Amino acid sequence: MSTDKKLVIGLFGFGVVGEGLYKVLQQTPSLSAEIRRVCIKHPGKKRNAPDSLFTTDKNVLLNDAEINVIVEVIDDSAAAFDIVSTAFKNGKAVVSASKKMIAEHLPEILQFQKETGLPFLCEAAACASIPVIRNLEEYYDNDLLHGIKAIVNGSTNFILTKMFEEKLPYNEALLLAQQLGFAESNPTLDVEGYDSVNKWAILLNHAYGIVKSADDILFTGIQNIQAGDAAVAKQKSYEIKLVAQARKLQNGKVAAFVLPQFVTLDDHLSFVKNEYNGVVIESGFSDKQFFYGKGAGSFPTASAVLSDISALRYDYHYEYKKLYYHTPGELSTDFYLKTYISFNQLSEVPKEDFEWIEEWHSGQDRSYFAGVIHFEKLVQNKWWKQHGISLILMPEPIIEDVEIRKLKKRSLELAGIL
Repeated sequence: MSTDKKLVIGLFGFGVVGEGLYKVLQQTPSLSAEIRRVCIKHPGKKRNAPDSLFTTDKNVLLNDAEINVIVEVIDDSAAAFDIVSTAFKNGKAVVSASKKMIAEHLPEILQFQKETGLPFLCEAAACASIPVIRNLEEYYDNDLLHGIKAIVNGSTNFILTKMFEEKLPYNEALLLAQQLGFAESNPTLDVEGYDSVNKWAILLNHAYGIVKSADDILFTGIQNIQAGDAAVAKQKSYEIKLVAQARKLQNGKVAAFVLPQFVTLDDHLSFVKNEYNGVVIESGFSDKQFFYGKGAGSFPTASAVLSDISALRYDYHYEYKKLYYHTPGELSTDFYLKTYISFNQLSEVPKEDFEWIEEWHSGQDRSYFAGVIHFEKLVQNKWWKQHGISLILMPEPIIEDVEIRKLKKRSLELAGIL
């Protein structure tokens, strides 16, 4: 497509994001893009657009030869993949906001793009209004990208902000998030980390060329965070965030996970409050860049979809340079994490799995300790996900094997053994 070619859009979904896009497009005539038809599930619902725009038949959009762009913003991942795959087969460019669908079908989507040469853009699927995918694609070379960490879910960040700043119990903070529309009536996907890890699977591909499903990435959410954990954080001048993190190790492989984490008050992510998202990218020569913006909502997400639609005027494609032109990254489990563990009963925690324990606090109701554990031990066992146990990473949590050996040697030297 060239800049003088009109974009004729078939839109799937007219909820918060779809309606937001419809309104934004009406305000940006310079884009030379029009929504021809919208496919919806529930025809009886009152909508702020002409009835003639809507249909319940997906084929009306997918088989219309004049529609050259399919925009998909629905929450059914199976239906979304069917739409996307049919759109490719019918020669249409695709813009998608469905992170779960993309995370589950990334290999197939990559193959469709290879076979057809058609664009598939999905900026809205990662951090809504933050242009992180295109920056990872265009700006950061694989060898220079040292690490990336992010808050990618606004619902959990809102809840943690209320727990930390207003001392609300978890259940009250969650209820408030639901009342304000930041969390769904069934908040499991958000608070248990599924939404975050789906987004992280997408970003790992653009950052390091890693093609893995969410099932291959260690994660949990904030469901086990206690008020006592927030009190400990405050006492130590930390905040608690659900952090998606990836770091290139000295062996060239990549450590990646999504876990709650203590962050220091001067960390960029500590400034990310309420429903906002934030991304910190660390590269070889430019140190750290910080991206900040709303991670959800009608207009923030619609703005990302709009940006992708605009890029189609220039026939923009993701080139996946890290995957196709470099040696793709590879996930590693051979590193250690500095962790904080709080619990009701010590018998629930296999303390023998820890390399060492640095701090111990025994309380009447709950106790906690800080210790170092090999990442593989967390992969193999799920005790840390059980109700009543809270695992939170310490700041700068990753320790590589070479550092462990040095630390052990130094402790033995201090003990007079070596």
